[in-house]
Amino acid sequence: MAIAGSNGSNGSSGTIRSALGAVIEQIRSAYGPTAQKAAELPDGGFDPAFLERTAPLLEFLWSRYFRVRLLGIENVPPNGAAILVGNHSGGIPYDGALLLHGVHRNHPAHRQVRPLVANFAFRAGWMANIVARIGGVRASRETALPLLAAGELVAVFPEGLRGVGKLYRERYRMARFGRGGFVRLASEAQVPLLPVAIVGAEEIHPVIGKITSLAEPLGLPYIPITPTFPWLGPLGLLPVPTKWTIQIGPPIAPPAAGDSAGNARVAEAVRSGIDGMIADLLVQRRSILFG
Repeated sequence: MAIAGSNGSNGSSGTIRSALGAVIEQIRSAYGPTAQKAAELPDGGFDPAFLERTAPLLEFLWSRYFRVRLLGIENVPPNGAAILVGNHSGGIPYDGALLLHGVHRNHPAHRQVRPLVANFAFRAGWMANIVARIGGVRASRETALPLLAAGELVAVFPEGLRGVGKLYRERYRMARFGRGGFVRLASEAQVPLLPVAIVGAEEIHPVIGKITSLAEPLGLPYIPITPTFPWLGPLGLLPVPTKWTIQIGPPIAPPAAGDSAGNARVAEAVRSGIDGMIADLLVQRRSILFG
């Protein structure tokens, strides 16, 4: 995928407008008499052409807005399946989108990453088609195993909604990983796990509270309250331009299939690996805005 907008001349507002147009087009496609559910199309609706069209927007966020530094890309295999396991945060999941973009952008083989996404994202038409087009699939064994069998990279965020909805005072305190389904998945497919630490995303939307009563009609689990939203209206949804670092750790081998004790041990190893990288990156960071 060519990365438009990666330098001054290509990063024109017209190119970014085209990317926004592609997003709006997918939102509209979910409504009306000819409404389409992209997730029901072949390969879950994944559309590399959509990623091509939206790349200028993601590249702007990557290189100019959040100025992301990516470490450890050499730990992503040149081919074959693996599961990337990351911490989740930010109120709005920019972290997942930029992890996908960064791996494809910086990996020598420009590998695509398929994220496992919570069910709520497929209930709202305005969100579902975009998630499907970027390669997102419902987070389940049935959807993930075929991707891994095909040699794909899969991304999971075991903190789930608890992670993305963390209050600002809880930033960089990792939520529990639930039942460790991602380790059982790696065990069954016998693929390595790659811990991923993302620092910077926890401050982009400082969540100080949540509204749940008005969220359901929008297909959201909650509406975040931040120092700027809803007080400044749509303008309050702009993220703080923090400087990010994403670090991909060395691979961790999966346990043997059916090894319950091994599942727990590997899940803790992955969580500890992420937590350790986060701690190291925070110690090195001198400024939230400038890294």
